[in-house]
Parts: sequence; C-alpha cells; structure tokens
Amino acid sequence: MEPISLVLLAALAGGAGGEAGKQAFASLGALVRRPFQRSDGMPAVSSGEAELVALERSTAPENVHALGTALAVRAALDPEFRTGLQQWHDQAKLVRTGDGGVANTISGGTFHAPVQQGRDFSGTSFPATPPAPPAEPAPGPATSQG
Repeated sequence: MEPISLVLLAALAGGAGGEAGKQAFASLGALVRRPFQRSDGMPAVSSGEAELVALERSTAPENVHALGTALAVRAALDPEFRTGLQQWHDQAKLVRTGDGGVANTISGGTFHAPVQQGRDFSGTSFPATPPAPPAEPAPGPATSQG
C-alpha cells in the first residue's frame, strides 16, 4: 500500500476540493470509525478517531502527521482497514485540491469540433469521427456588370 498523502489529508481537512473534498473527508471519518479488528496480543494502538477529530479542529502540521501515523499503524495491523484505506486514498486523490495549475489556450484558426478546457476530466467522450466543418459556398461564375 502506498503511504497516505499528508498533503491530501491537510487539504481535505481544510476544506479544499469543495463539496467533493468534504465528502471525501467524511468518508475517511466513516472508515476510521468502523470497529478496529484487533487480534489477541495486539499492542494497544489508536484507531485514528482521536487524531481525526484533532485534525477536524485544526489542520496544524502535528495533527496531520498524527493522523497519518495512526492510519499507517492501523493499516499495518488490520488487513480489512488497509483495503478500505487504500480504496479511500485512490478515490480521494481524484479530488482537485488546488495542488496544480492549468492554462488553456486555443489560437490560430477556426475549429469545428468539440473543445473542452480544464483539467482532469473523467467520464467524457467524443464521437469517433468529428463532425465535418460547415460547407464553404461554391464559387459561382464571375459576372461583370457594365
């Protein structure tokens, strides 16, 4: 499992990503609040809930690190949680949190096809063949007026 991005945790906790970011952070809370599958003889470790609450109150770096550590330890000890956390992380990475820029430019002519400008599109498709450009009027016979 790849490490959970602390930058992503801090951004989502701070409200980045709009409604999608809020939903991603709420789903992390639901995951953390699931019962911790502890085995006999397992050391006493945090479920991550206290660290999550602390991060909700303040996005201070120490709170971000504490939650990241709690999540990593729990994932190492609880295979079901590890799977859920990896799925959450894969989805949460898709939320745009302002950690990149985009510059769109169209120039140099007339375009006759769909154009999208933005960043990180998903679920978008275009027809296999673009529509034909509008027909140019055929040149007619030259007439002179006299």
